[in-house]
Amino acid sequence: MNIDIKDVSTTRKSMAVSLTKDEVAAEHKAVLAEYMKHARLPGFRPGKAPAAMVQRQFGKQIDEEFKQRVASKAYRDGIKESKLDVLTITDIQTGDIKPDADATITVTVDVRPEFELPDYNELPTAIAPTDPTDEEIDAAINALRSESAKFEVSQGPAKKGDYIKLSYEGTLDDKPLAEIVGDKQIYAKAPTTWEEVEGEHEGVIPGLGKHLADVKPGDKKTVPATYPEQFEGVPALAGKTVSYAIEVQEIRTRELPALDEEFFKTQNVENLDALKTRVREGLKSRKEYENRQSQRRQITDTLIGKTEFEVPASLLEDETQGVLRNIVEDNMRRGVPEEELEKNKKELYESAQKSALIRAKTRLILAKIAEKEDVKVDEKDIDAFIYREAMMTRQSPDKLVKELTKDQSRLRAVQQAIIIDKALDLVVSKAKISLVTPKA
Repeated sequence: MNIDIKDVSTTRKSMAVSLTKDEVAAEHKAVLAEYMKHARLPGFRPGKAPAAMVQRQFGKQIDEEFKQRVASKAYRDGIKESKLDVLTITDIQTGDIKPDADATITVTVDVRPEFELPDYNELPTAIAPTDPTDEEIDAAINALRSESAKFEVSQGPAKKGDYIKLSYEGTLDDKPLAEIVGDKQIYAKAPTTWEEVEGEHEGVIPGLGKHLADVKPGDKKTVPATYPEQFEGVPALAGKTVSYAIEVQEIRTRELPALDEEFFKTQNVENLDALKTRVREGLKSRKEYENRQSQRRQITDTLIGKTEFEVPASLLEDETQGVLRNIVEDNMRRGVPEEELEKNKKELYESAQKSALIRAKTRLILAKIAEKEDVKVDEKDIDAFIYREAMMTRQSPDKLVKELTKDQSRLRAVQQAIIIDKALDLVVSKAKISLVTPKA
């Protein structure tokens, strides 16, 4: 056997493995022997049929398996001899493999990039205080009250949080929007809709809620609405300021339930102090979780910033396709038309590739840290994954276990993901922490 390795790039290698005709013949002999052992031919007991007859009867199958065996041997022995750290096989050229001749198999592979790990001990991270303020506790309790709020008809004037029933009709440069927006007439006019006064979440018309404070039933007014520079709903409105004539039909004001025994019963607590204690604990847990997520982001950003290397093309493409699928699915859930996604596929791909580059670099760095720190996957890790996955997908844990047992490639991917996650947790546990109070 002879191996010739050439660099295609810093992370892609072309490995030509030459096998002698004796090595090739040995593989053919082994395949033929297996067929002879199990072949059932008329007039012969199993395993007793002549080689020539077995070859004639099963020639095509023997030839295919023989060529696969030769290619596999070339790759396996080539990797063992060269000690390449292969991530992906990107191409195999087998040429013409014959039982009585030398053979050269050329395998193109992407290998794990070589780079020096930065010092990952005591990396600086900033976290926010986790003790909730009285104002935050009050706001959370008011949010709980809002879930049980009743909306009573009001004569105004409208205030923040009220809901306004109104009609609207828009014009752009004195031209009715109905003639501009095509089949998207909801952006042109509506005989009835509801809008929250100064609400956090905008409705169909951008900024409309900000112009509704102090209105009364029967009021008529014209308000401006400026559409984003990149507006996919109606491209003709992108970046334009539209005038909407509105008429207020009804006002409903939010009436929060009193903090009394009846309300406390709906929250499964006895009194206000008990409710505040539960809310405080919930807010603290959420802040602690947010801090952990923030630390993980800060650590990965620091590691990427301290490490320079080329990401293998196949790994980058796999990550890009994964990110792209998530982007497309998210857009479709939000109602973005398929034709709109197709029109912007170049921009979507470029955006996905940028995210994928960060993800791929993070994986490679953390994998190397895991190897250095001898991070392993144990049974508890797998059990925790199965529990989380079962909860998210609403499947039974037993079903997931069976699926993983049958699909070894998926199991390996799960194990690798767990190792990466544990390596990141390890680096976070070593981080230097500073407390930063968020600006009000």
